Amino acid sequence: MPDAISTHQQSALRQLEPGEQLLAYGIVVPVQSAEGIKMKHGRLGGRLGDHLMHQYGARSGGAQAIAAALPPTSGALLMRVTDQRVGLVRPVDGTPVWEIPRAWAAHVERRPRLQLMARFRVHYTDGTWLAFLTARRRTIEAFATALGG
Repeated sequence: MPDAISTHQQSALRQLEPGEQLLAYGIVVPVQSAEGIKMKHGRLGGRLGDHLMHQYGARSGGAQAIAAALPPTSGALLMRVTDQRVGLVRPVDGTPVWEIPRAWAAHVERRPRLQLMARFRVHYTDGTWLAFLTARRRTIEAFATALGG
């Protein structure tokens, strides 16, 4: 009997084109929608931490940049990298949230860890980047292998 595949892997494989190969996938949180960034001073500090992270550490580039095309999201998403595209899909059903051609992604940069979450940036060919959080360093390593890093 074949090994069962996880719900996340099933979601990552959904809606791939015929012949398209899945290279890497993992649960991520786009920094621009992350909640609960901790700072001292209680609830106010938490709100300030979220605001600073969203404003200054979430992405680079102007309105016409690749990074600016990511729509507002909430919660964890599944990032998948194939030989043809890079994108974010819903972890339960694989519904695409945002995708770009694989050729537009330049490389992955691991960033200093924040509390319990590992941080990384995906850099794009127009010089912009998006920041993400993930619980596992292995996830970043898989993306770096697939995209360069």
